[in-house]
Amino acid sequence: MNTFSSCIYEGLITHKRFKPKKHFFSYKSFSLLLDLSEIVDLEKKVNFFSYNKFNILSFYNIDHGPRNGSSLIKWVKKILYKAKINVDGGKVKLLCFPRFFGYVFNPLSIFYCYDKNSKLKAVLYEVKNTFNEQHTYIFRSKSSSNLILHKCRKKFYVSPFIPMKTFYNFRLTQPKNNLSILIKQTDESGPLLIAHQAGKRIKLNSYNLFRQFIKHPLMSFKIIVAIHFEAFRLWTKGVKLVKKNIKMKNSLSLEK
Repeated sequence: MNTFSSCIYEGLITHKRFKPKKHFFSYKSFSLLLDLSEIVDLEKKVNFFSYNKFNILSFYNIDHGPRNGSSLIKWVKKILYKAKINVDGGKVKLLCFPRFFGYVFNPLSIFYCYDKNSKLKAVLYEVKNTFNEQHTYIFRSKSSSNLILHKCRKKFYVSPFIPMKTFYNFRLTQPKNNLSILIKQTDESGPLLIAHQAGKRIKLNSYNLFRQFIKHPLMSFKIIVAIHFEAFRLWTKGVKLVKKNIKMKNSLSLEK
C-alpha cells in the first residue's frame, strides 16, 4: 500500500470584512497539499488525477511559480538560494486547489519549504488576482514552533474594494492533522478583512479524492463565480472601487 506525504485538507473558507461596510461569506472546499517530489507517482497511483495532463482533477506546473511549465522544485530552491535560505535537499510542499476539468483559480497558494531534517525553513505565499497576475511573498521561518507568524506591507493589487496601503498579518499552523490559515488585512486604523481556511487532513488516494470531487463538484468554477458575486454584493452596499494603476504579470518580494 502506498503512503504519500501529500494529502487532502477538507474544510471551510470564511471571509469577514469590517469596513467600510460589514460583509461575511463562507464556503466548503478542499485543498491538496502536494509534496512536489511525489507528483509523478501520484499520477500513477491515484485515479482521476493527472500531472500536466487533462483529467477530472489535475495539477499543472504552469499554474504556479514562474508559470512557464518548468520545474517548481527548481524554481523554489533557486529563489531560496538567492535569499540565502538553506533547505539542503529538503522537501517542498504546495497547498493549492487542483484543476477541475482543466480549470482552476487559486487566490492563494502556499509553498512550505523544509530542510532534510523536516524543519520548516521558508514559506512562500503565492497570491493571484482575477487579472491573471501573481505576486509571491517570501518569508524565512524563524521558529521551530507549530505556529507561523508573518507580517508585511501589501505589494499587489487583489481586491478592487481594498486600497494598496494596507498590511497582511499571516497566522498559520504547520500543516499536520489539521490546517489553519488566517490572514488579517489591516490599515493604519485597524482591521479591514479577515480570511480563514480551516481543514482536516485526509489521506490522498483514489477513493478519497473522488469523494471530494463528488462533495465539491466544479469547485474551481464556484470559486471564481463566488468572487464576482461577492464583489457585486459589496458594490450594491456602496463600497467604493479602488482603481488599478500598476500592471504586473509575475513578481516576488523577500520579506523580513
